[in-house]
Amino acid sequence: MLDVVKSVSIENLVNQRAAVMERMTQALALIEEASKIAEVAHLGFPDLRIHLGYRSDHSLRRSDGHDAEKLVQHAIDWPAWQYLMSESGLRTFMDAETRSKWDEGHKGDVPELTAATIAATFRTMYENRGDMFEEGVIRCFKQLSWHYKTNLPQKFGKRIILTYLCYTYGMNHAGTDKLDDLARVFHVLDGKPEPDHRDGMYHVLSKAHREAGAWPKTADTEYLSVRLFKNGNGHVTFKRPELVDQLNRIIAKRFPGALPEPR
Repeated sequence: MLDVVKSVSIENLVNQRAAVMERMTQALALIEEASKIAEVAHLGFPDLRIHLGYRSDHSLRRSDGHDAEKLVQHAIDWPAWQYLMSESGLRTFMDAETRSKWDEGHKGDVPELTAATIAATFRTMYENRGDMFEEGVIRCFKQLSWHYKTNLPQKFGKRIILTYLCYTYGMNHAGTDKLDDLARVFHVLDGKPEPDHRDGMYHVLSKAHREAGAWPKTADTEYLSVRLFKNGNGHVTFKRPELVDQLNRIIAKRFPGALPEPR
């Protein structure tokens, strides 16, 4: 299962990680020794810290109750897990909410980066990638507002309306995240790689918002046509009906009876 991350030598990565940890352990022992010498001699000692993210600094000295080696392991391993996730391509199957949960993982315990943990983690995720993708489709579906006739409560139609997609001064990130989820789904169903984040819907619609004159303001991508209105709504038209049919089959699979029988 290590070949899921095809462009990375896992053995080399794990060996380099072991070398870094070995040297950091030696450094921590020297820091501890120097701290004790300074204390006995009534000398001062610098407050050395490991930065683990926003408002998450921890002292390297053991006296504050933290295990310094565990903090070092966290700081070394978490970026590697993020790198492996990106290289594996499994991130493509995640919707915005699932990605956010994965990215928040640095706040908790981070598994030790070994060949065994890498294989176990990515084996599970690879085997469940289809379910993960379908969950993202269902989450997109449930996030729609049903206050409009074009939003059908039992399936995706030709068009949807998103509320609070924009403001008079710019775009709403939460709204464009929903469109990014839909665009990602269409790319996967169409057998194409996920679009670069720099071409995401926030950037596409922000450009239309800035450059267009009167309302409504229109933006087009390969799969979606979006019209922005002054009241903040966005009318989204799907350009590929056959891909919408695939979305609806996923909904029907998860919710038998949700779609009407064909005539």
